[in-house]
Amino acid sequence: MISKLIVGAATAATLMSGIALAQSSTVNGAAGGAITGAIVGGPVGAAVGGVAGAVVGTAIDPPPQKVVTYVREAPAPSARVVMKEKVVVGQPLPETVVVTPIPDDPTYAYAVVNDERVIVEPSSRKVIQVIK
Repeated sequence: MISKLIVGAATAATLMSGIALAQSSTVNGAAGGAITGAIVGGPVGAAVGGVAGAVVGTAIDPPPQKVVTYVREAPAPSARVVMKEKVVVGQPLPETVVVTPIPDDPTYAYAVVNDERVIVEPSSRKVIQVIK
């Protein structure tokens, strides 16, 4: 019973720490998750935390600088797009938002929403980065 409680607490703590490390790479995500898991749940927590941290780190790696530069310099669409909801990294854009592929790197696309430029994953429409 106590071991289930420890594993549950380690998993919850790991997932929360993984979200905080979302902009890190896979290695940083795995390391951070393993450390947090080890502190909370010992060896089992370290294993669970390392895996969860690696998954979160891989899921939201920042795009290459050339993609960010392209999105900053690309012309804005003629029609202004406004959403009531705030644009959030990790959340998909609605189907009504036009997403434009990046010519040199088709693994990324961009949109301009609420006067903010955002980089998205074209297949899922998930926001990867908001350009400030």
